[in-house]
Amino acid sequence: MSSVKQQYVNASEADVLESIKQRWSPYRFESRPVEDGKIVCCLEAARWAASSFNDQPWSWIVARRQESEAFDAMVGCLLESNRAWASRAGVLMISVTRNTFRQNGKPNRVALHDLGQAAAHMALQATQLGLQIHQMAGINLSATKLQYDIPDGHQAQTAIAIGYPDFSKPESDFDRQMHNRETAPRTRLGLSEQVFSEKWGVSSGLVEA
Repeated sequence: MSSVKQQYVNASEADVLESIKQRWSPYRFESRPVEDGKIVCCLEAARWAASSFNDQPWSWIVARRQESEAFDAMVGCLLESNRAWASRAGVLMISVTRNTFRQNGKPNRVALHDLGQAAAHMALQATQLGLQIHQMAGINLSATKLQYDIPDGHQAQTAIAIGYPDFSKPESDFDRQMHNRETAPRTRLGLSEQVFSEKWGVSSGLVEA
């Protein structure tokens, strides 16, 4: 199990898995590659996520840090606000969904739901391996489609940075800004605001405060 500094550990109100408590989204990564075996392990965890009809509508485009040309090309697909920090990660990925079911060609209404499950598996596996991932909506969709020749019927969705968190003392103004974002209080809505019974907005007795 990875060792995560206490200020990054999630304050769960229930006895959840340790990897859930220790998962977070860093903005500062150590500028070093991630071992291939660990990358494959994260992808394998995602592969075993549940999906509607076992359709597995997700794909991943992977760029490793040591492959500088491919890595720089993927950095170029990110929106400007993400490039400076994400370019330090050991691995970058683009997630892609297929819009229709393999078995019958009908629209897959839950493709994004299934991608989310796969990405969550990946995040928890990464945490267990001493890594962390940071997922981004901020990608240039048209540039990504062009760069990777993504076929019709498929849609690029998010970018994912994977790497070793940088716990060193921030020296530059940029690093201090990123460090402040990382260490800001972690908050989530209470279950009573999310779990309803009988009708919308009525908190379930299971989770009432």
